[in-house]
This record gives sequence, structure tokens and C-alpha cells, in this order.
Amino acid sequence: MRPCLLALMLAAALPATALAATRGLEGRDLATMDRYSSPTLSPDGRQLVFAKRVVDFDQNKSSTGLWIENLATRDAAPPRRLTPEGWNVNSPGFSPDGQTVYFLSGKSGTSQLYAIPVGGGTPRQLTGFALDIGTWHLSPDGSHIAFSADTYGDCGVDFACTQARLEEREESHASGVVYDQLFIRHWDTWSDGRRNRLFVAELPQGEAAPVDDAVAVSQGLEGDVPSKPFGGAEDYTWAPDGQSLVASVRIAGRTEPWSTNFDLYRLSADGLGAPVNLTADNPAWDAGPVFSDDGETLYYRAMKRAGFEADRMGLYALDLASGERREIAPQWDRSASDITLSKDGDTVYTTAQDTGEHPLFAVDIATGAVTEVVGDGSVGSVQLVGGTLAFTRNSMTTGDRIYTGGIDGAPLRAVTPGAAEMLPEVGFGEYEQFTFRGWNDETVHGYVVKPWNYQEGEDYPVAFLIHGGPQGSFGNGWSYRWNPQTYAGQGYAVVMIDFHGSVGYGQAFTDAISQHWGDRPLEDLQKGWAAAQQQFGFLDGDNACALGASYGGYMVNWIAGNWHTPASGQWQCLVNHDGVFDLRSMGYVTEELWFTEWEHGGTVFDNPAGYEQFNPVLHVDQWRVPMLVVQGEKDYRVPVDQGIATFTALQRKGIDSKLLYFPDENHWVLQPHNSVLWHDTVNAWLEAHIGGDPTP
Repeated sequence: MRPCLLALMLAAALPATALAATRGLEGRDLATMDRYSSPTLSPDGRQLVFAKRVVDFDQNKSSTGLWIENLATRDAAPPRRLTPEGWNVNSPGFSPDGQTVYFLSGKSGTSQLYAIPVGGGTPRQLTGFALDIGTWHLSPDGSHIAFSADTYGDCGVDFACTQARLEEREESHASGVVYDQLFIRHWDTWSDGRRNRLFVAELPQGEAAPVDDAVAVSQGLEGDVPSKPFGGAEDYTWAPDGQSLVASVRIAGRTEPWSTNFDLYRLSADGLGAPVNLTADNPAWDAGPVFSDDGETLYYRAMKRAGFEADRMGLYALDLASGERREIAPQWDRSASDITLSKDGDTVYTTAQDTGEHPLFAVDIATGAVTEVVGDGSVGSVQLVGGTLAFTRNSMTTGDRIYTGGIDGAPLRAVTPGAAEMLPEVGFGEYEQFTFRGWNDETVHGYVVKPWNYQEGEDYPVAFLIHGGPQGSFGNGWSYRWNPQTYAGQGYAVVMIDFHGSVGYGQAFTDAISQHWGDRPLEDLQKGWAAAQQQFGFLDGDNACALGASYGGYMVNWIAGNWHTPASGQWQCLVNHDGVFDLRSMGYVTEELWFTEWEHGGTVFDNPAGYEQFNPVLHVDQWRVPMLVVQGEKDYRVPVDQGIATFTALQRKGIDSKLLYFPDENHWVLQPHNSVLWHDTVNAWLEAHIGGDPTP
């Protein structure tokens, strides 16, 4: 089902809902609503475990429990809670016989592995290491686990050594740290010499005490497994015979901050022998290893261009005996997000960004033929056991819901509630995808969202949202940070443009933004804004505010100095969240240097013109539109100096401006009370400059 048809169906369904709705979506709803994740199927496909996160808003914290449903008897009984009340858990997995569920919890004071029978009961602690377990995988026979922990290399498997060193540093009266290479900090954390490393431990049997000894399996590699800051258990996997693992690793050293060269290494599960690089010939990113059932083929995803984090991720098959590899679907111009194999080994299931959505696709391994399996929104966390499929799906009107079905004739069934069920008093704005001719006369897509209380014939002020990345997308999905329904919930219409550089429209479309941050995307935004006003008569083009974060914040700064169009309506206000102010400074102070160096054609010192061509700091003399600036102190991707400099420029010029500063947030605003404050501040800024009406 494509977006336009979906919009028509929603339009038909919404009037009855709107009659019951008394308000639109608010920031507090995002911060407090339950969230569902981690669908996990038992080995026979009959049991489904999932995670449910709830928020204690007064305590400004959240907790997550596991729930279970018997898919064979689901019509007779709803899902039941599996883990005890008061336990905060994550990362569920089944034993090979399907009778036990494993999970991580910090109940003992550190994150350790626990087990609980599928019928419920008291969890049993299986590990007792001196450090947190970060991620884990059960061996194929269920006797061992591979797990990651953040350790000092010279401590080896002596986790108490790492813990003692951390305590010693905490107690030291001297706070200084000496660095001799980058990274000195990454995302929101200063480096302290530790790395994520892989270990293998034998699980205790019967009533034996929790295991506290392990074998190091990645000590021969100076790199993080999983990668920091966003790597996970998908970065490594067991071989079917349980004798080895394969992990995606970027070798560290002085080049790490400007390298995207992740390779797949085979590691002996007993810790003996040297790691074997399986993809040494590819200087770009190799990721997400998955074995065939017979262990003869390794499937994985890979990019081709070194130094480019937004290159197309193709699907590959590696014959481990011969070393021969092939790309499975070389003509499919989409970037695969994950790999799930069918039971017969003939099909790869993968999700991918596609024209404003993120569907699930089936890719025939022999022919490379691609078929959409589940669409209508954004699909993730795919699990497949036999003929049972489970996954999460969200859309612009609901957060992640867990579904089963969708293949082999099985109908889709929602296991968990959506936003409409959790918030029955809330009305959601109808949305519609539209197209226009953008840069180079190429087709560009966008979405328009009506206010939740839309009435035919009325005009509405507009929130014009600009996505970050820049290789990202504002499409048919749900966000707990930048959600168009929170603006529709305040009585605004919303316009979002997937300008050149956005993902899901082919790699050439994505490539078009590199070294062109300020011209091609700006042209798309300008033409898209004009097209939206022409196609949707309810948009009040003279009463609009542009908002963006990260690259979107950069574009807000760029718009401030380069988009002055009184004929089509001048922006009444701007909102810049963690946006780049000075590209030259950004090239030296950000942490992942491969990003700025690819995007601007080299280092700052080798190609200064590439950083100055579209540098917002050079156009501050043209700034005159009121701007709200938001900045997190722990944002090391677009560091705090960028936000402070933006606010300083505005204040020095006498432009109406405010700075919302979070000393404890990173590039994102994650804490419940901070999230509400963010939304309240942004909404107040919009109301002061363009009005809005959240009432029916």
C-alpha cells in the first residue's frame, strides 16, 4: 500500500475518531506514553516475548519489563507480564528448548544475565562479573554466552582490575587526563582508555553460582565490539557449530576518527589463535554478519566507498570455503538496514528506507529479485522463525507497535496497542505525501500534515520542519523527539521536504548533497515550500516558522542569511537545535572527522574553500529573523560552541532570540522532564510569532 492510498484510508477513518478527540498530541504525551520494543520469538515460533517501557514522570526515569504471549492461544488470553515488578530489564532471548527466557538487568548493581522460566517465577542470576555486560548472544547449543564489556586492554579478563582502576580514578585528587591521539571524546562521552571487547563464558548449570570467569576472544583486535556509540549485538554473531564468532570491527589507532573501514573478523570462541580478516579487500564498511544454517555462507551488508558513512549498504554472500563473495541484489538502489534469513535459506528479509517509508522487503538470494512484504510506515526489529514473522512498525500516527504475520498468507495482527489506544482523547492530523520538481528538475517528495482540529476552508500557520543527517528523512514514521504530530496538536499545519541528500530515493539522490550543503537542498526547500502552498490551500504562507536540528539546524542558520523571499512570505521565526554555525570550526571540533571531511571535500587545511563555500558564519550580516537556539552541553557531534556562537551573533545584532541550554543532554533531548521543557519552549516560541490554536 503506497502513502497516497494510506492517506485516503486515514481520511476516511479519522472523522469518527476526531469526534471523540478533545485535544492534539503534546510533548508530555511523547515523554510519558508506554513504548514497546524487542520482539523475540521462541525457537518453535509459538511464544513471543517483548519489552514494555513505562515512565515515572515524577521521578524523571523509566523502567522496562518483559511480557510474553502464547501465539497459539492468543485469542484466549492477552499478553502477561513475565519479569517481576520493579525489575528494569532489556535484551531478551530464548534458550534453545524454548523453556527459558534470558535477559539483562542491573538488579544486582551491575548489568548481568538472568534467566526466568517462560511460565514465570523468580529470575535466577547467571553471571556475576565485576563489570556491566553490554550485549550478549547465546551459543547455538545454549551452553555458553558471548558478551561485550567495556574494559582496559591490559586488564584482560580480570574485570576487577578494570573496576579498581575506575574507582582509583574517581578517588584521585587530580582530574587531568593526558591524550596522545583521537578520539578524545565521542558522541557524549570522554574517552578513558576503555574499549568494548568480546568475551565467552560457560553458563552455570542447575543451581550453580553465577559465573564470574570468561575467555577473551577479541583481545587480538584493538577496536570496539560493538562499535561506539551506537553499535549493538548485531555487530557480532556465533557460527552454527559454536566454535567461532564473526564480528564487525574498525581497527583503532590514530586514523580511527576519519576511518569508516569496518571489517569482519573470525574469532575463535576459545580465545586461541589470531583473528582472521574475512573482508580485508574492502576499505569501506562491512557490517551485520549472519550465518547460513549450515555455516558455509556468511551474509552481511557492505558499503563500497571509504570515508562515507551514508554510502549504499548492499547485501553480500561470502562462501567461507572458497572466499568468493557476490553482491546479491546489485541493481536494487536501496540501502539494506539488516538481514534476516528465511528457514529454507533462499531469501533475505531486510528493511530499507524507500520513498518516505521504511518497509520490509524479501530479496531472493539466487536472482536478486526484491519484493515489498510489509509497508505502510516504518518497519524494524524483524524476527522470523519458520513461518512466524514478528516485527515493530510505526507511522506518523502511532509509535512502535509489535505485529505478527505478514508472510505465508498469515494476516497481520497487532500484539501491542498504538497511540490511539493509549491516548483515546488525542486526535491526530491527517497526512499526505506530495511531489514537485526540485534541483536539476528532479522529482522531490515531501509530506504535509493537517492540524488535528482541521476544518475545511480555514487557513493555518505552518511549522516547516527540516530533517538532520543530512542523509536522513522526515517520512511516514514516529519520533519521540521531532514528531510532526506535536505541532499538528498545537493547531499548526506541518510541511516536511525530503531534499536532495535524503535517503530512500536512490544513492545518486543521497550523494547530491555532499559538498553542496547550501545550494541544492536550499533549492529543494524553496521549491517544495512554494509547491506545498500551491497544492494545499490551507497553508498560511505568510505565517510560518522553519525548524531544524543538526543539519536541519545548520540549514536554519543558512536560511537566516540566504532565504529572503517577501513575495512568498517571509519566515516569522526560526528554531535551531544543535545546528552548525561555523563549518570551519566544526571541522576541527567535531569527533567523527570522516563526516565533515567527506561532506566538504577534505580536511579544513587541505580544502578550506570547501568549508567556506556554504558557511553560515559568513552571512550573519543578513540575519534578521527571530531565532530560538537549543543546545546540549554533552553534544560532542555539534559541540556547544556552535550553539553559543549562534546565540551570541543573534544577541549582538539585537535580533529577538532565546537560548534553551541543557547541561545534561547530548545531541538529543532524552530525559522526560527535559523533553517536556523542550516542547513547551518551542511551542511558546511558535505561539509568540505565528499564533496557533490547539483548541477544537
